[in-house]
Amino acid sequence: MGLSSAQVLVESLVKKSRILDEIIKENEVQERLFKQEEIDMDALDASADRMGELAEKLELLDEGFEAVYDRIREELIQNKSAHREEIKRMQKLIAEITEKVVSINAARMRNKLQAENYFKRSRQQIGKASSKMKVSQNYYNNMNQLNYVDPQFYDSKK
Repeated sequence: MGLSSAQVLVESLVKKSRILDEIIKENEVQERLFKQEEIDMDALDASADRMGELAEKLELLDEGFEAVYDRIREELIQNKSAHREEIKRMQKLIAEITEKVVSINAARMRNKLQAENYFKRSRQQIGKASSKMKVSQNYYNNMNQLNYVDPQFYDSKK
């Protein structure tokens, strides 16, 4: 194992940290969208697509990190002193990544609650509009029947 394999792990963690920063920014964008009175659904959809792309990148990085780590784990354990700096850097990066993940999960939960509240309000408004339409239709039908007079000179006997 050369120094480059340990550096690959460090670089992978740095890239993961950057992607998590982007996810945090995207969560903030979604939070601002949900705080608006009328949500821009196109912007929300674009943000969700961006989050999906970032999640795919994270997954690829994780798979690559695990593959490299599995390959060089024994070397890192046996030669801790030779790779002390890389190990310290990885530990620091992993701690930062863990904090970011916790922050992201909290933001996602807040956004989920805001989304549920928004869609609940939307359903209620739709229900109210439907109810008003039904009431006006009933009123229209009732008013039309008020002026209806059965034929007076029609002989219904045969």
